[in-house]
Amino acid sequence: MASVLHSKLPISHPHSASSLLPLLTPSASTSSFKSKKQFQEINSKKIIISRAASADVSVGYAPESLQSKAKTIATLKLKLLSAVSGLNRGLAASEDDLRNADSFAKELEEIGGPVDLSADLDKLQGRWKLIYSSAFSSRTLGGSRPGPPTGRLLPITLGQVFQRIDILSKDFDNIVELELGTPWPLPPVEVTATLAHKFELIGSSKINIKFEKTTVKTSGNLSQLPPLEIPKIPDGLRPPSNTGSGEFEVTYLDTEMRVTRGDRGELRVFVVS
Repeated sequence: MASVLHSKLPISHPHSASSLLPLLTPSASTSSFKSKKQFQEINSKKIIISRAASADVSVGYAPESLQSKAKTIATLKLKLLSAVSGLNRGLAASEDDLRNADSFAKELEEIGGPVDLSADLDKLQGRWKLIYSSAFSSRTLGGSRPGPPTGRLLPITLGQVFQRIDILSKDFDNIVELELGTPWPLPPVEVTATLAHKFELIGSSKINIKFEKTTVKTSGNLSQLPPLEIPKIPDGLRPPSNTGSGEFEVTYLDTEMRVTRGDRGELRVFVVS
Protein backbone atom coordinates (compact mmCIF):
# COMPACT_ATOMS: atom_id res chain seq x y z
CA MET A 1 0.00 0.00 0.00
CA ALA A 2 1.39 3.32 -0.99
CA SER A 3 2.46 5.38 1.99
CA VAL A 4 2.56 9.09 1.31
CA LEU A 5 2.83 11.76 4.01
CA HIS A 6 1.46 15.19 3.19
CA SER A 7 2.65 18.28 5.05
CA LYS A 8 0.43 21.33 4.54
CA LEU A 9 0.48 24.76 6.12
CA PRO A 10 -3.07 26.19 5.81
CA ILE A 11 -3.33 29.85 4.86
CA SER A 12 -6.11 30.55 7.35
CA HIS A 13 -4.07 29.47 10.38
CA PRO A 14 -2.97 32.37 12.62
CA HIS A 15 0.60 31.21 12.12
CA SER A 16 0.22 30.52 8.41
CA ALA A 17 2.70 31.65 5.81
CA SER A 18 0.67 34.77 4.89
CA SER A 19 0.58 35.95 8.51
CA LEU A 20 4.29 35.35 8.95
CA LEU A 21 5.39 36.99 5.75
CA PRO A 22 5.10 40.57 7.07
CA LEU A 23 7.28 39.59 10.02
CA LEU A 24 9.90 38.26 7.66
CA THR A 25 9.68 41.08 5.13
CA PRO A 26 12.55 43.51 5.58
CA SER A 27 12.08 47.26 5.50
CA ALA A 28 13.57 49.41 2.80
CA SER A 29 16.65 49.68 4.95
CA THR A 30 18.42 46.64 6.35
CA SER A 31 19.60 48.59 9.39
CA SER A 32 17.01 46.79 11.56
CA PHE A 33 19.00 43.58 11.15
CA LYS A 34 22.10 42.95 13.15
CA SER A 35 23.99 41.75 10.12
CA LYS A 36 23.64 41.03 6.45
CA LYS A 37 23.95 37.31 7.23
CA GLN A 38 20.93 37.45 9.54
CA PHE A 39 18.93 39.15 6.82
CA GLN A 40 19.78 36.38 4.35
CA GLU A 41 18.76 33.65 6.82
CA ILE A 42 15.38 35.26 7.55
CA ASN A 43 14.77 35.92 3.87
CA SER A 44 15.50 32.24 3.16
CA LYS A 45 12.95 31.19 5.79
CA LYS A 46 10.39 33.48 4.15
CA ILE A 47 10.86 31.70 0.82
CA ILE A 48 10.50 28.23 2.40
CA ILE A 49 7.28 29.15 4.22
CA SER A 50 5.88 30.83 1.12
CA ARG A 51 6.46 27.71 -0.95
CA ALA A 52 4.88 25.52 1.74
CA ALA A 53 1.78 27.71 1.67
CA SER A 54 1.39 27.52 -2.10
CA ALA A 55 2.08 23.83 -2.68
CA ASP A 56 1.83 20.45 -0.97
CA VAL A 57 5.07 18.99 0.28
CA SER A 58 5.08 15.19 -0.05
CA VAL A 59 7.51 13.08 1.91
CA GLY A 60 7.86 9.29 1.60
CA TYR A 61 7.63 6.80 -1.28
CA ALA A 62 4.92 5.19 -3.40
CA PRO A 63 5.71 1.52 -4.12
CA GLU A 64 3.20 -0.78 -5.80
CA SER A 65 0.36 -1.19 -3.37
CA LEU A 66 -0.18 -4.55 -1.70
CA GLN A 67 -3.75 -4.57 -2.94
CA SER A 68 -2.62 -4.13 -6.54
CA LYS A 69 -0.01 -6.86 -6.13
CA ALA A 70 -2.59 -9.24 -4.70
CA LYS A 71 -4.85 -8.65 -7.70
CA THR A 72 -1.97 -9.27 -10.09
CA ILE A 73 -1.07 -12.52 -8.32
CA ALA A 74 -4.69 -13.69 -8.37
CA THR A 75 -4.85 -13.01 -12.12
CA LEU A 76 -1.61 -14.89 -12.82
CA LYS A 77 -2.72 -17.85 -10.71
CA LEU A 78 -5.94 -18.04 -12.70
CA LYS A 79 -4.01 -17.87 -15.99
CA LEU A 80 -1.70 -20.66 -14.89
CA LEU A 81 -4.56 -22.89 -13.77
CA SER A 82 -6.40 -22.22 -17.02
CA ALA A 83 -3.31 -23.08 -19.04
CA VAL A 84 -2.89 -26.52 -17.41
CA SER A 85 -6.56 -27.45 -17.09
CA GLY A 86 -7.63 -30.24 -19.36
CA LEU A 87 -4.08 -31.58 -19.75
CA ASN A 88 -4.67 -34.63 -17.52
CA ARG A 89 -1.99 -33.43 -15.08
CA GLY A 90 0.43 -33.05 -18.00
CA LEU A 91 -0.03 -36.44 -19.65
CA ALA A 92 -1.82 -34.78 -22.58
CA ALA A 93 0.46 -31.73 -22.78
CA SER A 94 1.92 -30.73 -26.13
CA GLU A 95 5.09 -28.70 -26.62
CA ASP A 96 2.98 -25.52 -26.86
CA ASP A 97 1.19 -26.45 -23.64
CA LEU A 98 4.51 -26.94 -21.87
CA ARG A 99 5.77 -23.52 -23.02
CA ASN A 100 2.56 -21.74 -22.03
CA ALA A 101 2.51 -23.29 -18.56
CA ASP A 102 6.17 -22.46 -18.01
CA SER A 103 5.65 -18.85 -19.14
CA PHE A 104 2.73 -18.23 -16.79
CA ALA A 105 4.58 -19.93 -13.93
CA LYS A 106 7.60 -17.67 -14.45
CA GLU A 107 5.39 -14.57 -14.33
CA LEU A 108 3.85 -15.77 -11.08
CA GLU A 109 7.26 -16.59 -9.60
CA GLU A 110 8.59 -13.14 -10.53
CA ILE A 111 5.74 -11.11 -9.03
CA GLY A 112 5.55 -13.40 -5.98
CA GLY A 113 9.22 -12.94 -5.17
CA PRO A 114 11.64 -15.36 -3.47
CA VAL A 115 10.19 -18.04 -1.21
CA ASP A 116 11.59 -18.27 2.32
CA LEU A 117 10.57 -21.61 3.82
CA SER A 118 12.59 -20.92 6.95
CA ALA A 119 9.92 -18.35 7.80
CA ASP A 120 6.91 -19.89 6.02
CA LEU A 121 7.44 -23.62 6.50
CA ASP A 122 3.98 -23.92 8.06
CA LYS A 123 2.47 -23.13 4.65
CA LEU A 124 3.71 -26.53 3.41
CA GLN A 125 1.65 -28.36 6.01
CA GLY A 126 -1.28 -30.39 4.75
CA ARG A 127 -2.50 -32.31 1.73
CA TRP A 128 -1.78 -30.92 -1.73
CA LYS A 129 -3.35 -32.02 -5.02
CA LEU A 130 -1.18 -32.19 -8.13
CA ILE A 131 -2.76 -30.21 -10.95
CA TYR A 132 0.09 -30.35 -13.44
CA SER A 133 3.52 -31.87 -13.95
CA SER A 134 5.56 -31.10 -17.05
CA ALA A 135 7.37 -34.40 -16.53
CA PHE A 136 4.19 -36.36 -17.24
CA SER A 137 4.40 -35.23 -20.87
CA SER A 138 6.88 -38.11 -21.24
CA ARG A 139 3.80 -40.35 -20.84
CA THR A 140 5.36 -42.34 -17.99
CA LEU A 141 4.40 -42.44 -14.33
CA GLY A 142 8.01 -41.77 -13.41
CA GLY A 143 7.92 -38.44 -15.17
CA SER A 144 11.52 -37.42 -15.82
CA ARG A 145 12.61 -40.51 -13.88
CA PRO A 146 12.18 -44.16 -14.88
CA GLY A 147 8.63 -45.41 -14.49
CA PRO A 148 5.97 -47.58 -16.09
CA PRO A 149 4.33 -46.22 -19.24
CA THR A 150 0.66 -45.29 -19.32
CA GLY A 151 -1.68 -46.63 -21.97
CA ARG A 152 1.07 -48.47 -23.86
CA LEU A 153 2.60 -51.71 -22.68
CA LEU A 154 0.72 -51.78 -19.39
CA PRO A 155 -3.00 -50.98 -18.97
CA ILE A 156 -2.46 -48.41 -16.21
CA THR A 157 -4.65 -45.35 -15.82
CA LEU A 158 -3.40 -42.54 -13.62
CA GLY A 159 -5.90 -41.13 -11.16
CA GLN A 160 -5.45 -38.30 -8.68
CA VAL A 161 -2.02 -37.51 -7.28
CA PHE A 162 -1.48 -35.91 -3.87
CA GLN A 163 1.35 -34.87 -1.59
CA ARG A 164 0.87 -35.11 2.15
CA ILE A 165 3.37 -33.08 4.16
CA ASP A 166 3.85 -33.03 7.91
CA ILE A 167 6.34 -30.35 8.94
CA LEU A 168 6.68 -31.75 12.48
CA SER A 169 7.46 -35.39 11.67
CA LYS A 170 9.15 -34.42 8.36
CA ASP A 171 6.95 -36.94 6.54
CA PHE A 172 6.57 -36.31 2.82
CA ASP A 173 4.24 -38.78 1.11
CA ASN A 174 3.42 -38.97 -2.58
CA ILE A 175 -0.01 -40.56 -2.91
CA VAL A 176 -0.97 -41.91 -6.34
CA GLU A 177 -4.34 -43.36 -7.32
CA LEU A 178 -4.12 -45.95 -10.10
CA GLU A 179 -6.47 -48.14 -12.08
CA LEU A 180 -5.00 -51.43 -13.28
CA GLY A 181 -6.55 -53.13 -16.26
CA THR A 182 -7.54 -56.80 -15.97
CA PRO A 183 -8.59 -59.44 -18.50
CA TRP A 184 -12.25 -59.33 -19.53
CA PRO A 185 -14.72 -59.78 -17.88
CA LEU A 186 -12.97 -58.85 -14.65
CA PRO A 187 -13.36 -55.21 -13.55
CA PRO A 188 -10.28 -52.96 -13.26
CA VAL A 189 -8.43 -53.01 -9.96
CA GLU A 190 -8.23 -49.68 -8.15
CA VAL A 191 -5.20 -49.14 -5.95
CA THR A 192 -3.62 -46.31 -4.01
CA ALA A 193 0.15 -46.28 -3.82
CA THR A 194 1.78 -44.24 -1.07
CA LEU A 195 5.46 -43.47 -1.56
CA ALA A 196 6.74 -42.46 1.87
CA HIS A 197 9.67 -40.05 2.20
CA LYS A 198 11.37 -37.92 4.80
CA PHE A 199 12.24 -34.36 3.91
CA GLU A 200 14.69 -31.72 5.01
CA LEU A 201 14.98 -28.04 4.17
CA ILE A 202 18.03 -26.93 2.23
CA GLY A 203 18.66 -23.21 2.26
CA SER A 204 15.59 -21.02 2.07
CA SER A 205 13.52 -22.65 -0.67
CA LYS A 206 14.92 -26.08 -1.58
CA ILE A 207 13.71 -29.40 -0.19
CA ASN A 208 15.47 -32.75 -0.24
CA ILE A 209 13.37 -35.90 0.04
CA LYS A 210 14.63 -39.38 0.89
CA PHE A 211 12.56 -42.41 -0.08
CA GLU A 212 11.66 -44.91 2.64
CA LYS A 213 8.97 -47.35 1.45
CA THR A 214 5.94 -47.89 -0.77
CA THR A 215 2.56 -49.03 0.50
CA VAL A 216 -0.11 -50.27 -1.92
CA LYS A 217 -3.73 -50.46 -0.81
CA THR A 218 -6.59 -51.70 -2.96
CA SER A 219 -9.85 -49.77 -3.05
CA GLY A 220 -13.28 -50.23 -4.56
CA ASN A 221 -14.47 -53.86 -4.63
CA LEU A 222 -11.18 -55.09 -3.15
CA SER A 223 -10.88 -52.53 -0.37
CA GLN A 224 -11.09 -55.28 2.27
CA LEU A 225 -7.65 -56.59 1.33
CA PRO A 226 -4.80 -55.57 3.65
CA PRO A 227 -2.21 -53.07 2.43
CA LEU A 228 0.94 -54.40 0.83
CA GLU A 229 4.19 -52.81 1.98
CA ILE A 230 7.07 -52.80 -0.48
CA PRO A 231 10.40 -52.01 1.18
CA LYS A 232 12.93 -49.85 -0.56
CA ILE A 233 15.61 -51.45 -2.67
CA PRO A 234 18.98 -51.63 -0.92
CA ASP A 235 21.34 -48.93 -2.10
CA GLY A 236 23.75 -51.51 -3.52
CA LEU A 237 21.05 -52.95 -5.78
CA ARG A 238 19.51 -49.65 -6.77
CA PRO A 239 20.15 -48.55 -10.38
CA PRO A 240 22.18 -45.33 -10.78
CA SER A 241 19.18 -43.58 -12.34
CA ASN A 242 17.07 -44.20 -9.22
CA THR A 243 18.89 -42.98 -6.11
CA GLY A 244 15.77 -42.95 -3.94
CA SER A 245 16.15 -39.26 -3.20
CA GLY A 246 15.53 -36.00 -4.98
CA GLU A 247 15.48 -32.26 -4.64
CA PHE A 248 13.10 -29.57 -5.74
CA GLU A 249 12.74 -25.84 -5.21
CA VAL A 250 9.55 -24.16 -4.09
CA THR A 251 9.31 -21.17 -6.41
CA TYR A 252 5.87 -19.91 -5.37
CA LEU A 253 3.88 -20.59 -2.22
CA ASP A 254 0.77 -19.25 -0.55
CA THR A 255 -2.07 -20.79 1.43
CA GLU A 256 -3.79 -22.02 -1.76
CA MET A 257 -1.16 -22.83 -4.39
CA ARG A 258 2.37 -24.17 -4.58
CA VAL A 259 4.68 -24.17 -7.60
CA THR A 260 7.87 -26.23 -7.61
CA ARG A 261 10.74 -26.90 -9.99
CA GLY A 262 12.51 -30.24 -9.69
CA ASP A 263 16.17 -31.17 -9.94
CA ARG A 264 15.54 -32.41 -13.47
CA GLY A 265 13.74 -29.29 -14.61
CA GLU A 266 10.17 -30.47 -14.15
CA LEU A 267 7.51 -27.88 -13.31
CA ARG A 268 4.76 -28.93 -10.91
CA VAL A 269 1.65 -27.05 -9.80
CA PHE A 270 -0.29 -27.99 -6.66
CA VAL A 271 -3.41 -26.67 -4.96
CA VAL A 272 -4.54 -27.30 -1.41
CA SER A 273 -6.80 -30.32 -1.20
